[in-house]
Amino acid sequence: MPKGVERLKKWTEGRKPVWCCIETTFINNPKRKATPDEVRAEVWMALIHGADGILYFAHQFKPTFIEAGLLADDAIAREVAAINRRITSLAPVLNSPDVADGATVTSSNQDVPIAFVVKRYDGASYLFAVSMRDGETTATFQLSNRADAKVEVLDEDRALDAKAGAWTDRFVGYQAHLYRIK
Repeated sequence: MPKGVERLKKWTEGRKPVWCCIETTFINNPKRKATPDEVRAEVWMALIHGADGILYFAHQFKPTFIEAGLLADDAIAREVAAINRRITSLAPVLNSPDVADGATVTSSNQDVPIAFVVKRYDGASYLFAVSMRDGETTATFQLSNRADAKVEVLDEDRALDAKAGAWTDRFVGYQAHLYRIK
C-alpha cells in the first residue's frame, strides 16, 4: 500500500488527491481480518506515505454478507472512530507541508524498517512513525536541529526527552507512534 500511495502521488505530479481504502472486515477469508491495531497501522502507513484521505472498506463478504460489516464489529468500529477523531484533531498538521530532512531514523532491526514524516504546525514539530513489518525494533530518531526537546507521545500518556534532538522508542509489529515535539 505505501509504495502504491507514493506511485500515485508521483504519477499525478501531486495535482490530484490520493486516497487509500483500508480493509476492516472479512473479505474472502472468513478466518482472517485486520485487527484494530492493524487497521490503525494501515491508516498511519497511508498518511505517512502521503495519502490525502482515508476511506474504509466496510462490507463483509464471508462467512456471511454484512453490508455494514465495519459497524457490526464493536472493536473495529471503536478503533475506526478513535482513528478518525485523531486524524480530525491533527488535520491542520497533516495538511501542512512535509519537512524535508526534518529528522532521520535508524532501526535496531533491519528487517523492521520505520517509515516517518515530519510536519511543523503552530510552533510545534510533529513526527509520525510506523513500523513497516511485523516484528520488534527500537527506533532512534534524530531531529535535524539537534536541540534538546520534550517529546509527547500522543494517545499513549507518556513523554520522552530528546537530548540533542535524539530519542529512542520501541515498536512492535506494525505499531504507529505519533510524536509532538516542543
